[in-house]
Amino acid sequence: MNQQWHWQTVEQHSYLTCDLLDHWQHGFFSQKSYPQTPEHLTSVLQSQTTAFRVKQVHGNLVLTPQEMAATLNREDERQLAEADSVISNVSNQSVWAASADCTPILIGDLATGQVCAIHAGWRGTAQKIVAVAIARFIESGSQKSDLRIAIGPAISGKMYQVDEYVAIEVGRSIISNSQEPQDVLNELQQLANSPISNDDAPGKVRLDVPKVNQIQLEQLGIDPQQMAIAPYCTFKDSDDFFSYRRTGEKKVQWSGIVAK
Repeated sequence: MNQQWHWQTVEQHSYLTCDLLDHWQHGFFSQKSYPQTPEHLTSVLQSQTTAFRVKQVHGNLVLTPQEMAATLNREDERQLAEADSVISNVSNQSVWAASADCTPILIGDLATGQVCAIHAGWRGTAQKIVAVAIARFIESGSQKSDLRIAIGPAISGKMYQVDEYVAIEVGRSIISNSQEPQDVLNELQQLANSPISNDDAPGKVRLDVPKVNQIQLEQLGIDPQQMAIAPYCTFKDSDDFFSYRRTGEKKVQWSGIVAK
């Protein structure tokens, strides 16, 4: 889990890359690229690629560009398919996810070159969107051992105060034996690498959503060495990232990766 992350600068754009994804052109862009969209940002990563993004709705739907096109009204070029993840189906496609405090996840398959971008908020995480994405890779012929996964900048567990019911809903995605809400909370607190911590306010806890996604991946049989979590917090690192929790502004940064 100690993979290296690096800041890159191209023109006015500043973005993070992860060693695990060196096989692909990719970037977790900072707030400095706002308000530019993936249609422009993809040229920063690699010229002559087509960018694909969705209207994010805090669910667990993972679509290919072909599936996205099938859901749209061709008379409205501005319309976006509703989903929270895009997985490539041919080479030279760039796939993108937007985030402010939610967790952006980029995945690549070393053998096939296929890539995926995921927006994992707490709701999508509770619905195991990362597991759905892994299943799509497997359907396409991937082997889990060939996957490389970078979990990008998000609000950290130390800063993300949530109601207990939110932690319980998310916790059910990794705690399978307990059904009663308090039992789920207790089991989460007893985990060796617990994704929740105490909060001074009654009925509140702190929730580490990136860590929950990591645990979900490990429960799927993904080796921890195949994944890395960015050592940045969107709430605290105000010079680099937007945070809805910090400012209440609906501004996002984009994360994208180009298929081989």
